[in-house]
Amino acid sequence: MIPGMRGMSPKKLQQMMKQMGVDVEQLENVERVIIQLSDKELVFEDAAVTVMKAQGTKNYQISGEPTERARISEDDVKLVTEQAGVSENDAREALMASDGDLAEAILKLKEPQ
Repeated sequence: MIPGMRGMSPKKLQQMMKQMGVDVEQLENVERVIIQLSDKELVFEDAAVTVMKAQGTKNYQISGEPTERARISEDDVKLVTEQAGVSENDAREALMASDGDLAEAILKLKEPQ
């Protein structure tokens, strides 16, 4: 919150920001935002995304509650596919269910159903 702006209407605040050369825009129809880290992903479903444009740069603000999931590499999917003799889709699902644990995914897929 900007000091001295408490109680100011959003419309008035937006006008003041525009006068300072800051343009704020709400992205519509955002379905999902994924932030990929080296070992996991943060997934925001139905996130609110605001874009602030100032001095030639764009800043994105994401609001929402993320869920964490293991990051699954294509090499891991390929290995599980080969070892368990299943489709890539089945391998990916097993990896996600096992939180990226290769051995657990392979064993789960080889279990008799």
